[in-house]
Amino acid sequence: MRKNILRSNTDGIIIVVSAPSGAGKTTLCKKLLAESPNLRFSVSYTTRTARQGEVDGVDYRFISEAEFKKRREMDEFVEWEKIYGNLYGTSRIDIENLTRQGYDVVLDIDTRGARNVKSLFPEAILIFVMPPSVKTLKDRLKKRGSEPDNIIQVRFERAMEEIGENEWYDYLVFNDIIKNSLSSIRAVYVAEKSRRSRLQGRIDDFYRTTGGK
Repeated sequence: MRKNILRSNTDGIIIVVSAPSGAGKTTLCKKLLAESPNLRFSVSYTTRTARQGEVDGVDYRFISEAEFKKRREMDEFVEWEKIYGNLYGTSRIDIENLTRQGYDVVLDIDTRGARNVKSLFPEAILIFVMPPSVKTLKDRLKKRGSEPDNIIQVRFERAMEEIGENEWYDYLVFNDIIKNSLSSIRAVYVAEKSRRSRLQGRIDDFYRTTGGK
C-alpha cells in the first residue's frame, strides 16, 4: 500500500480539476495556466500515437506500451487508465519534481485519478467543474462530433455518474460563463496560496530577521 508522500511547506501546491465530459475543464485549465507564471501542467504519458499538431512533452509524453508498463510496475504513476486500447498515466515523479522546485501543478484528470492523487498528496486541492444544467450537458455532448445517439447516451450516463462524485471535492464551480468560472478557480488558487500553513517558512524568516519569536 502506498504511503502519503512527505512534503514541506516550501513545495508548490497541487490542484486537481475534474469534470464530466463536456463541462469545459480543459479550456479553464489552459486559461488559468496562461495567466499564472508559477503554475505548471502535468503532462500525461500515453501509448497512443501523436495526432497531427501534437508535440511530444507538451500535449503528451508519447511512449511505447512496453515502457509504459515498465513505469507502471515501478509505481511511477499516481493514476493510469486504458481508453480505447491506449494507456494513459499521470507521473507521480513529475509532480514531485515540479512541486519540490516550488512550482504549483494543475492536473486535468477524472474522479478516479483524483482519489488516487488525494491519497498520495492529502493536501492537494480538488476542484470539480459542473455543467450549468443537464440540458447544457446534453447539448455540449451532441456538439462534440457526429457520434450516434446511443454513444452520446452512454457518454451522458457516464457524465452523470462522474457528477455524483462531486460531493468529496473541496470546491465546486458551475461553468456557465467561462470568464466567471475562471475567476472562481483563480480565487481558489490565490486563497490556497495564502493559507497560513503554506507560509510558515516566510513567517519564521520574518521573526528571525527581526529578532522576534
